[in-house]
Amino acid sequence: MGSDDTGDRPTRSTRRTFLSASAAATAATAASVAVPALAAPAAADAPPTGPGRPTRPQRPDRELRELLRQVDPRRIEAIVRRLAAFGTRHTLSSQDDPQRGIGAARDWIFARMQEYAATSGGRMSVELQSYVQQPASRIPTATRITNVVATLRGQSSPNRTYVVTGHYDSRVTDVMDPVSDSPGADDDASGVAVVMELARLMATRPTAATIVFAAVAAEEQGLYGSAYLAQQLKAAGADVHGMFSDDIVGSSTADDGTRDPYAVRLFAEGVPTAETPAEASTRQSVGGENDSPSRQLARFVRDVADNDATGMRVRVIYRRDRYLRGSDHISFLREGWPAARFTEPNEDFAHQHQDVRVQDGQQFGDLPEFCDFGYIARVARVNGAALWSLAQAPGTPKAAIIVTTDLTNNTTLRWQRGDEPDLAGYEVLWRETTAAEWQRVIPVGDVTQVSIDLSKDNVFFGIRAVGRDGLRSPVAFPRPGS
Repeated sequence: MGSDDTGDRPTRSTRRTFLSASAAATAATAASVAVPALAAPAAADAPPTGPGRPTRPQRPDRELRELLRQVDPRRIEAIVRRLAAFGTRHTLSSQDDPQRGIGAARDWIFARMQEYAATSGGRMSVELQSYVQQPASRIPTATRITNVVATLRGQSSPNRTYVVTGHYDSRVTDVMDPVSDSPGADDDASGVAVVMELARLMATRPTAATIVFAAVAAEEQGLYGSAYLAQQLKAAGADVHGMFSDDIVGSSTADDGTRDPYAVRLFAEGVPTAETPAEASTRQSVGGENDSPSRQLARFVRDVADNDATGMRVRVIYRRDRYLRGSDHISFLREGWPAARFTEPNEDFAHQHQDVRVQDGQQFGDLPEFCDFGYIARVARVNGAALWSLAQAPGTPKAAIIVTTDLTNNTTLRWQRGDEPDLAGYEVLWRETTAAEWQRVIPVGDVTQVSIDLSKDNVFFGIRAVGRDGLRSPVAFPRPGS
């Protein structure tokens, strides 16, 4: 059992900065920025010189800090222990036993989410999203699969949607065993606890965009619940700008006993899962393997959630997921949406996908006593910082292109203006092709086109929106166009 101590939190040096909102205040429809050409850096790791200013992280404002302070590790512990107490939450376990099985867990989560929605002033609704899965891989007979979905409707941009999930099903060594005790504390009552605690806190706070808090089912059998959730959002015409899966976020202790209580991994793919052959051909011509929408989302998370308000270091992993493995964010990647997966820094496989037993003096099984509830609370703060910052800022710019009509050493960028009522303007970011993070930012105002005196051959460009309160969107990576 963990605590919510803060201890000596890690710090990270960075060259990233965000500029103040006052820099983006012009009303023109086009702009041209004439600046000196890029000069070579003095050393391989030195920041480049050229137009703009160094980037820096976006600091949490007072409202966000207050939200994060209210994340309660005791409530999180209570959720994890209650879910583990249902005995098993296997997808094929009982759906009508009021005490044991996935049906009892489903009903309990639904009741708690309804309690949170009752505090929202009508902004949050809760549903049991069900369908019958016909026999398929790891589903031997027709089985009802049910997600518990709480939707906090945005006030000014309700169709722009962000999603966070944890999966409430569990398993033991044999993935087809629906009978044995399968407490699933770390995998994934911990992720469900993150989702539920954030739903509780955000229900009372109006947001500009919509946030979906979902406890999804049948992840262990093959991502069935999250696939259905993503399909339903697609069918409803939701404009999903980002999704996070919280899966195995319950422990800060490795299998060798070492602890890393102030770090969380964030897995983000490079080449998009849903990339078409035409898009692949373009990428091969212009680069951008490290600039997928999911990588831009991950960079955004570091900018807004790697700080003293969360007490955490966000370690971005340049992979879709762990080696040869996967979680519910993949269902959203398949629909072409930006998505990433949070998980603890080191997994202990004695307490994951294991029958509950003592063997050679060692306790096996995914039991609550091996969770660190203070750690889960800090992961919840990371998620909360990211979701709140996304939902309150303008959306990621759309239709971003680099104009390629003529050969030139200048670079002209064009994008579509957003319709957010608090939109103040835009910033152009750039970095050297060998740099993992954006290095320089140029405020260009409330415009939809700009020319930069830098060659697109030598650097990468991005565009982000800025709100009147200074909150910034994730970066859009432009494609060639006219």
